[in-house]
Amino acid sequence: MKSFTYTIKDNEGIHARPAGILCKTCKTMAPNKVTLTKGDQTVECTKILAVMSLGVKCGETITLTVDGPDEDAKITELQDWISANL
Repeated sequence: MKSFTYTIKDNEGIHARPAGILCKTCKTMAPNKVTLTKGDQTVECTKILAVMSLGVKCGETITLTVDGPDEDAKITELQDWISANL
């Protein structure tokens, strides 16, 4: 299991468009399981409504976790995408 923490820099936070792209990206990472945590709430990143229900705003910190056979490569891919888009 690999994880990283990131503070959201996008003024809009995680709204519909980036949440959709994140979910689509995470679906391609199967059989790895990808979760997103904000505070004490953790959701699967493949479910857009679950991701949006967290209501992540600018300046808030999230943790992304990848658990699976190629977690090292996938966590790096997610870090790159999050840094570039959020």
